[in-house]
Order: sequence, then C-alpha cells, then structure tokens
Amino acid sequence: MNNRMFLNKIFARPIELDSPLLVKWLIVATVLFLSAYLARGSSFVYLFGIIGIIGVLILIRLPRIGLLALLVGSLVAPISIGTGSQTQLNITVILIPALLGLWLADMVRRHKVELVPSSVNLPLFALAISATISLIAGNIRWNLFAVMAPAQTQFAGWAIFVFSAGVVFLVANQIDDQRWLQLFTWLFLVIAGLYMLGRLRVPPFNQLSTLMNGLGADGSVFWIWVAALATGQLLFNPKLHRVIRLGLAGLVGATVYVGFVLARDWASGWLPPLVAIGVIVWLRSRYLAVLLGVAGISLVLVAKPDLIFDLLRTQQSVESYSLMTRDVARQILVEQIFPLSPILGLGPANYYWYTPLYPILGWYVKFNSHNNYVDIIMQTGLIGLFCFFWVIGALGWLGWRLRKQFLDGFERGYIYACLGGIAGTLVACWLADWLLPFVYNIGLRGFRASILAWFFLGGLVSLEQIARRSKTQSIE
Repeated sequence: MNNRMFLNKIFARPIELDSPLLVKWLIVATVLFLSAYLARGSSFVYLFGIIGIIGVLILIRLPRIGLLALLVGSLVAPISIGTGSQTQLNITVILIPALLGLWLADMVRRHKVELVPSSVNLPLFALAISATISLIAGNIRWNLFAVMAPAQTQFAGWAIFVFSAGVVFLVANQIDDQRWLQLFTWLFLVIAGLYMLGRLRVPPFNQLSTLMNGLGADGSVFWIWVAALATGQLLFNPKLHRVIRLGLAGLVGATVYVGFVLARDWASGWLPPLVAIGVIVWLRSRYLAVLLGVAGISLVLVAKPDLIFDLLRTQQSVESYSLMTRDVARQILVEQIFPLSPILGLGPANYYWYTPLYPILGWYVKFNSHNNYVDIIMQTGLIGLFCFFWVIGALGWLGWRLRKQFLDGFERGYIYACLGGIAGTLVACWLADWLLPFVYNIGLRGFRASILAWFFLGGLVSLEQIARRSKTQSIE
C-alpha cells in the first residue's frame, strides 16, 4: 500500500471528537511530542514544530477547530513570531494562511476544488486581485525622488487585504451547520462579557481585559461586534431564555457604559457601537428607536448636564491640534499624492514613504491618513476602493435579503446583527479605526480586532447556504 492510499484510507472515515481512532492518534502524537521535546531539552523550535504537526493532523480532519482557534486566539492568545524587524507575526496572521492552505490542499486531495455559490465571491476575489495588481504596480516609482516601502512591509500590507477576504471564504465554506455559528457567536459574547467585567474592575477579569488590550484585540471593531451581536440576539431572537436575555442586556449596557463613560475620549469605542445598536433597534421598531434615543439623551443630560460642554472643551483643548493635522494630512494625500497613480494606487504601504516629499505644516516627515478609506484609495487606487465598497455592498445586500428567509431564532438575530455591524464598522473606518489595518499605523497588531468583522460576515454566507439547502429540501 503506497503512502497516498494509506492517507486516503485514514482520512476517508468521518472522525468525531470522541471517536476511539482520534483518541489513539492524540495519544501517539502526545508521546511523540514528549519524546522529541524531552530529548531536545527546552528548544522552542522543536516544541513549536511538534505542536504544528499535531495541529495539522487535527485541522485536516476537523477544520472548524481551526476557525475556533482563529477566533479565540485572535482575542486572547499572546503568540507571535519575530521577523527581525519591529513587526511581529501574531497568531491571527499565522493561522489564516495556514487554514487557507489546508483548506485548498484538502479540496485538491478530494478532487473537488469549488466554492459555495454566493454573490459575495466575485467582489471578494476582485478585492484580492486589485490588491495584488497594486502590489505589482507599486514597484513603479511614481515620484522619481520617492523611496518605496521595504518589500516585506509591502507584502504585509497586501496580506491584510487578501487574508481579510480569505477569512470570509473560510467561514462561508467550512460552516455548513448553524450550530457551529451559534458556538462561535456565544463564545465570543462570553469572552466579551468577561472583558467588560474586567473593564469594570471586577477581579479577576481585569487580567483578561489587560491581556486583550495589550494584544490590541480590543480595537473599535471588537466593540462594534460585541454591541451588534448582543443587540441582534436580544431584539430578534424570541427563543432565548430570560436569563440569557438579561445577560445580553447587561452586556450591551456595559459596552455602552464603558465606552461612553469610562473611555469617552476615544470616540471609536462608543460612537460606532451606538450606530450599530441604533440601526438594529431602528430595524426592529422605529418608534422604539426614537423612544430609546430620547430616553438615552435625557438620562445622560440629567446625570451629567455639563457633558456637551465637556465634549466640546475636550475637542478644542486636547484634540484640536490632532484633528487639524489629520485634516491637513488627508488634504495633502488626496490632492497632491493620490493624483500620481489614481487608478492603481501607490501599492500597499508605499504612500507612507512618499509623504516626506510633501511638507505638512512646514515639516518634512512621514505621516499617514488616519482614515481607512483614504488608506485604501492611496494603496489600491480607485479600483481598490470600488472593490472594497463592492464587497461591503454585496454583504449588506445579502443580509438584507436573508432577513426574509429566517423569521425568528438565532439566525434572524445574527442577520440583523450583521446589518448593524456593517453600519458601525463603516463609521469606524472614517474615525481612524481599521477594517483593513494600515501597516504603518496600527499594523498587523490591529488585525486581531479587525478580523472579527470579516469572520462574522462570513457567517452570513454560511446562512445563505443553509437557507438555499433548506429551500431545496422543501421543494423535494
């Protein structure tokens, strides 16, 4: 029996989590791991090598475990690999290409390379292709005096575009059962709830919030999708037990309180989540949205009547210079640097190296836009910006159509959460927070948070397949 026949024989059988065959393989893998590690002493190279082999064997048979590791690891796993530069490859950046590679290899092994049918596929491919073309075109020196970004940095900027699209494909094609989607959603909300307890200084959960903050996993996108997923289930899932509903209400309230009261200076922590909540409530009931809006504003003004004055004073005294420089930076980028290559952009990460040629307030320094939309158009041009909005539009339209196919339960709450999450995320992109992180601003570190939006939006495509399969079965 040759190696190929042996592997096909092993992996042809369905393996459950509690199957004897899987237990035997894990025992063998553990023995090999301990033997190799003890024989080599404390070398982490061999340790990670053995762990990697075990992980590959498990993920080949249980690809959803990889998605679970991606979600949880992005939030709490302090794992990274040095690159010899200031940038480290965190677990999110490591897992995504690994999971994509295993998924592709498995399709090739099964002689079935295909994607689930969806209107989202084409725009996702277009976004990845546009980033690739811009990466190639970025080797052109659009200003003869400019210096281009190092090759590894350009590649990192390109990877952010491609990996983001890849996560949507992974979730859409590997989740064919809503129970897994429920597991991911509730697990995320539980972690978020513990994080909020930590932000409220409830021991020992403050250690978790400190960890996630240090990793960069609690960026604006994290807050948006906590608020959106919790509100969606609270308002559109009547099947929930009252205890769970109470917990969700508490989570939404804690998210708003921590963002607006305890961290009010950071607008991206409370304004985009409020937008997400507002959109979901509006879709549930316009009267309820108006009522909650009026009640919320009245409560805030009664509890803190000087709030508006404080906000205005903060903007004028603390952030006025920052806001002014950001406006000037965007003006220089759009009016002076962008015309150098308006169609394809300057390539991933490259525009940052062009900026010293264009003085900002009299200084010849490197700067970035602090605006995700400007970043996209500067790196990938009009084509890339069009593809980005094509992806967002396709996902939004998919959610809007799916809301008529799921009339209640978890799925309906999830769909409306995605619609609100998209709205909040688009606002965050304007407020200098990142759906597609810029390598010279928040960098790959911010990918831990931004990946959450792509992950849960991939769940929309999964629900599309579930709805299509259900409709086919009903017709038959």
